[in-house]
Amino acid sequence: MQFINQFKGLGIAMITPFLPDGEIDYSSLEKLVEHLIASGTDYLVALGTTSESPTLTDEEKHKIVRTIVKTNQNRVPIVIGIGGPSTKTILHQFKTFDFTGVSAILSVTPYYNKPTQAGLLEHYQTLAHHSSLPIILYNVGSRTGCNLEPETTLKLAEHRNIIGIKEASGIMNQIMYLVKHKPDNFLVISGDDAITLPLMAIGINGLISVVGNAYPTLVAQMVHLAQDGNFEEARIIHHKLLDIIQACFKEGSPAGVKTFLALQNRIDYYLRLPLVRVSSEHQKNIGELI
Repeated sequence: MQFINQFKGLGIAMITPFLPDGEIDYSSLEKLVEHLIASGTDYLVALGTTSESPTLTDEEKHKIVRTIVKTNQNRVPIVIGIGGPSTKTILHQFKTFDFTGVSAILSVTPYYNKPTQAGLLEHYQTLAHHSSLPIILYNVGSRTGCNLEPETTLKLAEHRNIIGIKEASGIMNQIMYLVKHKPDNFLVISGDDAITLPLMAIGINGLISVVGNAYPTLVAQMVHLAQDGNFEEARIIHHKLLDIIQACFKEGSPAGVKTFLALQNRIDYYLRLPLVRVSSEHQKNIGELI
C-alpha cells in the first residue's frame, strides 16, 4: 500500500514542446517539469497520448525521459507510457529501455487490432510477468477501439505487478463498479479532467490530467481538496476549470492545451503532423479564457 500511495492525487500527462524546425524543445521541457513540480503535481507522466508519442522516434522517447528524470532529481515519481498493438514489441521495449529514475509504466490497451477480453487479459498478464516495473493499465476506448471491461480489470488486479488503471472510458457505471469491487491495493485513476470531481466523490484515487499542463496549481488544488473530503471548495475550482477543460478538448488534444501553454508563453506553438493547431476562431476563444 505504501508504494501505490505515490500515485494517488495528481499526475500530469506531459506535452512535448517542439521548436519551429520540428525538433524537440528540451529547454522548454525542463522548464515545464520545474513548473509542474512547483505547482503541486504529485507525479509526472511522460510518453502518453498527450506527448504526441505516436510521432516520436525511439531515440526521442529515450531522450525525453532522460531529460525529465534529470530535471526531476527524484522529487516526484515518474510514470512512462509504453503500449501498443503488439505484445512482442512492448516486451522488446521492456528489455531495451533505460528505466533509471522511472517508477511505473502506463500501458494503453492494444489499438487497431481490437482484441477480445481474453486477448486483453493474456496481453496484460504477459506484460506484467516480464516487466521490471509495476504497470498501470490505461483504458481509453475512444482512441483505441476497445474497452477493457471491469470484470477483466478485476482479474488483472489480482496480479501483484499490476497496481491500477487510468480509466478514460467515460462509462460511469463501469468505473463505479470498479471502485466498489477493486482490492484495496489497486488504484482507479481518472483519465478525464471533466468528470474527475464526481468520480472522486465515489472513491477514485486521483487524476492523470491533460489540462494540468497549463493550470497545474488549480487542478492540484481541486484534486487535493477532494482527497481531503472538502468537496464544497473543490467544486468551486471545478466550475472555474470547466470552460478551460472543454476548450482544451474541443478541437483535439493536445492541440487545445498547447494553445493555452503558448498563450501563457511557456512553449512555442508547434505540433507534429497529422496534428495541427486549433482554428483561429477557437484560438481566440481560448485567449479569452487565459
